[in-house]
Amino acid sequence: MARVVVDVMLKPEILDPQGQAVQRALPRLGFDGISDVRQGKRFELEVDGPVDDAALGRIREMAETFLANTVIEDFSVKVES
Repeated sequence: MARVVVDVMLKPEILDPQGQAVQRALPRLGFDGISDVRQGKRFELEVDGPVDDAALGRIREMAETFLANTVIEDFSVKVES
């Protein structure tokens, strides 16, 4: 069994109000020196069988149609060891 991780982030040109809220709160909590915060989503998928090109293609299709809103979000797919 293998783990495949899909990370989803807002595209750089899309405003991130949650990230901005975290960024504004950090100095009040004593965490200085952070100039930007972007919040995203991480999906960890346990895959039965080998993670070959066909399996990764299906996972990319899943990410594009279900896990990410590709109008405003980018995603990446990677296999974890």
